[in-house]
Parts: sequence; C-alpha cells; structure tokens
Amino acid sequence: MTDPVREQVLALLNGGNAHVPFDKVVKDFPAKLRGLKPAGAPHTAWQLLEHMRIAQWDILEFSRSSKHVSPEWPAGYWPETEKPPSDDAWKKSVATFEKDLKAMQKLVEDQKTDLHARIPHGTGHSIFREALLVADHNAYHLGQLVLLRRLLGAWTE
Repeated sequence: MTDPVREQVLALLNGGNAHVPFDKVVKDFPAKLRGLKPAGAPHTAWQLLEHMRIAQWDILEFSRSSKHVSPEWPAGYWPETEKPPSDDAWKKSVATFEKDLKAMQKLVEDQKTDLHARIPHGTGHSIFREALLVADHNAYHLGQLVLLRRLLGAWTE
C-alpha cells in the first residue's frame, strides 16, 4: 500500500503505538471479574466490551449501507446486564468485535473506497471520519478496560 493516509488510519484501527491493542486488553480477562464494578467505576468489563462492539458495528454498518438503522441512543448501545450471561457470550462479543474491526479495516484498505467522499446517506460524513471515529472510540474504552483491570488486580503491565 502506498497511500500514507490509509496506512495511518489502519495503524490507528489496529491499535498499538500509543494504545494497547484490543486483543491484549481482553486476553485472559478473568471470567469472575467481567461483571464486577469497583467503587467509583461507571461500568463493568462486560458493559464496556458490549458497548464497544455495538458502537463499532453501528458505525461499520452505517458506513456500508443506507438501509442500516442505528439502535436507540443511549439504551441501544449498552447491554442490559452488568455481567455477561455466559462465558460463551463474552467470547462471542470478542469475536464479533474483531470481525467487525477487520471489516472496517478492509473498507479503509480497499483502494476503491474514496476515504474522503461523502457517504450518500449521511449528513456529510465520510469513511475517513467513520474510521477515525471507530479508532477514537475504541481507544477511549480500551483505556477504561485497562484501568478497570488494574483496579481489579488483573493487569500486570
């Protein structure tokens, strides 16, 4: 790839550099801690993971389809429970997040995608803006997850 803008956007989406990558943050997150909320913390790990998954999916689908309908704000962007219903629910959320992140990366990577063109069904947004929004939103909440792991004694970095 010879487009430095695409390369930088992909680097942001991948994580690393100034941000811990998603897979490192969620890897081996102790199951017994996923639904705990330390004093003063606004969310559990499950709530943050699901919020990230839902928001990223929404941004991706908005970027790809004029038929996409976003969830109701804010309730539709957060899980109903503080704890994951099962270990499988956690694993499915992680896998879906990773799948959707890869789809956003492919959209940015595709030379046919005009990163700066207005999305026809949007209000002036572009794929460039949406990809940066995903990267920014993910970095913010990954930071919260790292802090949560530290507060719960489950982060060794």
